[in-house]
Amino acid sequence: MRHIEMIEDAVQFALTTALDNWIREQIPKNPSAWLFRVASNKLVSELRSETRHNELLQDNLEQLSRRAAEPSQFHLPNELEDEMLRMLFICCDHKVPIESQLIFALKSLCGFSISEIAIRLFSSEANIYKRLSRARNTLKKISPPSFELSNSDYIKRLPSVTRILYLMFTEGHLSSNVDFAIRKDLCEEAIRLTLILVNHSVGDNPECHALLSLMFLNLSRMSAREDMSGALLLLEEQNRELWDRGCIEHGLYWLAKSADGQHFSRYHAEAGVAAEHCLASSYKKTNWERIVDCYLLLEQSAPSALHQLNRAIAIAEWKGPQAGLEVLQANTPPSWLASNYLWSAVLADLHLRAREYQLGEYYSIEAIHSAPSQQICDLLKRRFAKSRGEGQ
Repeated sequence: MRHIEMIEDAVQFALTTALDNWIREQIPKNPSAWLFRVASNKLVSELRSETRHNELLQDNLEQLSRRAAEPSQFHLPNELEDEMLRMLFICCDHKVPIESQLIFALKSLCGFSISEIAIRLFSSEANIYKRLSRARNTLKKISPPSFELSNSDYIKRLPSVTRILYLMFTEGHLSSNVDFAIRKDLCEEAIRLTLILVNHSVGDNPECHALLSLMFLNLSRMSAREDMSGALLLLEEQNRELWDRGCIEHGLYWLAKSADGQHFSRYHAEAGVAAEHCLASSYKKTNWERIVDCYLLLEQSAPSALHQLNRAIAIAEWKGPQAGLEVLQANTPPSWLASNYLWSAVLADLHLRAREYQLGEYYSIEAIHSAPSQQICDLLKRRFAKSRGEGQ
């Protein structure tokens, strides 16, 4: 933790070296071990250069060199065997504020860029940089590093870890990356880690089951969310025959399992919304009343203006655009949402559908201007064209 920046640089060096070497030569039999060895050797070299054989290097050089030759597979009792998942728990130390835990884990472990984190947490990039720096400084001061976690440590840190997994999947499902609208690799990694979690005693609970259900249900529609050119498709444009029935069955299984006990979480409500979409035979036959009920429960379990925005969308589908506008006009959005493209996009859509074209055009310009990627920008343009009634 004290040398996290140097570790990140060493990992980046190993990856760029692999790109160069593996194009010209054969890929090694064990790519992970190769990357680990190159990164570790690079780190040892940097430590030797930086510290001039000081006490830290003398204490740790032998251990680092040994690990470079063979990555450790040692696990203590009660620990999670997956290294990535264990590191997520280690990063979520209670000495670090929750938001800073998320930022550090998303940046250092999940590979998110600063801009992607800022979009997901509805914050500015400057604020993300500050929180990341504070998290790094705090983790550096923790001595010795708490790599051996007790069962109570796992339980205390579980909410932070599930939120990280949720954000990882969310970014994959609709990416803010300028090159990729959908990042299935992130979604699959989030599901892999969550499956490991629910099969461990610490994660075998209704909340984690509901999170896994949400992931599977949303993953089921992923192959139908892009056309042949890679452009994003609206929900009503998707070919439902392309939806993965196996994923839907997995999602419904975990949703039923999440109903055990009295605990209700935001993941239950969001999985309920996803289930209604997956069970509807067509867009027109979607049970929007049930979806509105799910969003009401979501607002109660995890109050947020974003959930209210989603409820307004569902009400507009159920009762018409004016009813959706009434929900939004009844409350003033917080600044973090009012400045986000989602707020402008929904207002543009509802005003255009309500034939309030002047306001609709104003908000459509705002939404398109602030969209985080070209793919989302194109999707918004097509959505607004439908809202105006063009091409119908």
